Amino acid sequence: MMRRVTPALLVLLVSVGAAIAERGSAADRPNVLMIAVDDLRPDLGCFGSPVAKTPNIDRLAARGVAFTRAYCQQAVCSPSRTSLMTGRRPDATQVWDLNTHFRVALPDCVTLPEYFKHHGYHAAALGKIYHRKFEDGRSWSEPHWYPSGLTVDTDPADWRERKVSRFGPGVSDYDGSVMQPEAGKGPATMVSDKDDDELPDGYTAAEAERRIAAFAGDATPFFLAVGFSKPHLPFVAPKAYWDLHDPDAIPKPRIDHLPAGAPEFAGHVNGEIHQYAGIPPGNPLPPEIARTLRHGYHACISYIDAQVGRLLDALDRHGLAENTVIVLWGDHGWQLGDHGLWHKHTNFELATRSPLIVAAPGIAGAGRTSAATVEFVDVYPTLVDLCGLPPAPDVEGVSLRPLLADPGGTVKPVAISQYPRGKSKGADVPLMGYSLRDDRWRLTVWREDGTARVVATELYDEANDPDETVNVATRPESAAVIDRLSRHLPPPGPAAAPLMQRSRKAEATAR
Repeated sequence: MMRRVTPALLVLLVSVGAAIAERGSAADRPNVLMIAVDDLRPDLGCFGSPVAKTPNIDRLAARGVAFTRAYCQQAVCSPSRTSLMTGRRPDATQVWDLNTHFRVALPDCVTLPEYFKHHGYHAAALGKIYHRKFEDGRSWSEPHWYPSGLTVDTDPADWRERKVSRFGPGVSDYDGSVMQPEAGKGPATMVSDKDDDELPDGYTAAEAERRIAAFAGDATPFFLAVGFSKPHLPFVAPKAYWDLHDPDAIPKPRIDHLPAGAPEFAGHVNGEIHQYAGIPPGNPLPPEIARTLRHGYHACISYIDAQVGRLLDALDRHGLAENTVIVLWGDHGWQLGDHGLWHKHTNFELATRSPLIVAAPGIAGAGRTSAATVEFVDVYPTLVDLCGLPPAPDVEGVSLRPLLADPGGTVKPVAISQYPRGKSKGADVPLMGYSLRDDRWRLTVWREDGTARVVATELYDEANDPDETVNVATRPESAAVIDRLSRHLPPPGPAAAPLMQRSRKAEATAR
């Protein structure tokens, strides 16, 4: 049966023809290596961290441009990754949680790797790219590979999963930690006695090395997406990476409580970290546990840095570095006790900001940083532009290519993030908080979900108060700033709460 020709598909087919006619053969185009790192905040040497041990990510930044003000669309895994991979914001994808697939709202959406696939690329995914269980087979030229042995069939109408444990009984094949059923999840930290490749991320890096070697002998350009699970909880890394760091040298948060004047629902109760064995109930966490968690987080970053180095070495070894565009991103930031919070799930700076590095052959800005305000929806159009493909339809971001030539420039006035909240203290209705960040200010406007009614407002002076200690929204002199930034607020999206409840019921039924 012929597939229905939708407007989006028709535009795609026309663009494919235009690309062939105007851009030459696919073999003339650069390859793409996309590296996704879970829960990575900008604690990297190239982003100014005084304690980071990240020589490999730093050398990638030396080949490209590091964007020091890059923001995700929502500080939680699936919504953020979905926005980056579709170039659409959460209100368009209707993915605000961990229970919804974007193809429910956007069945004909052409994803980033799918767009490259239709333009002659071989598109392959290793490790975590989409959120687990919400993979998209249509995006790839072959089944999605995981270190656990789980694959996803390329026909989205007939997904078939195969799971083979490679890490032994009682061990999570996702994160390498020992699971304790009686306590729920295993311990939050672990000094592993395993080698790099005996843990999932090292095993993924080894597979990526094999793929790169195979691609070297093929004239077809590749789009290879490699996803690493650390530094996502639990913080598990080989002992050598723990030994790189002095836990007493890792800075503590300068503020361990919510900002003065912030609504209580701006934060959360640290529910994710309290699921792990060894984390006592209640907040704040004991200082010694907090110290170990910060140590483990940095150890995991160094472990991932070593795996990134293996990918860069493989490109160099096989003569592919000079014809490969590389982009590295973290799906969102992470709070290490900042504001008394652990993990993400807020609209604060440390939750929404994450590293973004783009390296491409011949760029004038190589080795520089850009302080331009950019967003993860910009990754899609940027890669399309750098590889000489026609602009993709229905993408909400903009190309960052001008900033690769002139890192001191700008491409947009604000970055927009958002986060939903159910009924909570200080709010008797479900909320959607939209957060706008320019070069100085962060404005967060909490609306009643699905409407324009404002319930609360936060404003932080990121230049003079980078730790966000005081909400200055009620000060008279802030009115003009709030008015100016509010002009960039999106219109009210669909009410998220009913759709999220429906998707959770569907997920529970499927289980």
